[in-house]
Amino acid sequence: MSATTTTTSTTGEQTTPPAKPVRTAKGPRALRPGRIVLVAVLTVAALYFLLPVYWLVIAATKSNASLYSSFGLWFDAPQLLHNLGKVFSYDNHVYLQWALNSLLYAGVGAVLATLLSAAAGFALAKYRFAGREAVFKFVLAGVLLPSTALALPLYLMFSKLGLTNTYWAVLIPSVVSPFGVYLCRIYAESAVPDTVLEAARVDGAREERIFFTLVLRMMTPALVTVFLFQFVHIWNNYFLPLVMLSDDRKYPITLGLVTWKEASDRVPELTQYTIGGAFVSVIPLAIAMLVLQRYWRTGLTEGSVKE
Repeated sequence: MSATTTTTSTTGEQTTPPAKPVRTAKGPRALRPGRIVLVAVLTVAALYFLLPVYWLVIAATKSNASLYSSFGLWFDAPQLLHNLGKVFSYDNHVYLQWALNSLLYAGVGAVLATLLSAAAGFALAKYRFAGREAVFKFVLAGVLLPSTALALPLYLMFSKLGLTNTYWAVLIPSVVSPFGVYLCRIYAESAVPDTVLEAARVDGAREERIFFTLVLRMMTPALVTVFLFQFVHIWNNYFLPLVMLSDDRKYPITLGLVTWKEASDRVPELTQYTIGGAFVSVIPLAIAMLVLQRYWRTGLTEGSVKE
């Protein structure tokens, strides 16, 4: 039986409907010149950023002598564990102390800065009070000021308070993030509905409970962004600890490695210890990025599916 159906016209003649056009499989899409240029630029940018990391990994496996006598982008008798053991044990385990200091400054400072930024950004976005826009403009002015310009005034103020050469001298300035306040306000305006806040108030929830149980969950992608920015900023901060601290046991990793590099003229093996220490210092940043990046994807896709 033929699969083609026929119809009878008014004259009694049978007519066959026109056949549907057959779709052919499309071949691979041709690469446009603009796409090729974009891929090439992104590839060059990726190599530009990854090449120093690759060199650092290779150099951390070499001895101090082979750093200058072998090809810099390939292994030469790798001894990574031996080198790291020397890094951690040198000068009565001072590197471990620096690592703990960096975790204290960056971890505690980033968490407190994120909470403070979330509270300030939420208040500026959802509460109406006199001078709100003036406060927000003041925060924006803080974004434009470089942190190095504030180091000397902070030192003079902390010196009057007797806080120089203490952990507080690095921690207190680290809990303030003008960029975090700006980002949290922008995100709270769009991600925290006023109807949800009003419903929570009608149910009898206090403002602090609304903030900690509802608002923080809705603002998770922005808070992760603020935390990572502040964590990386504090972890890599060099100038503020240099100004505030004089006890090398309170140094973060960044400042400690510079002291090793400056002393490498007298102690040549410190060159290899500096490279090994820099390699270890990258690992916490990479872990934080890999663990927290899923929250960014969640925030980007939130609301993209209509229920």
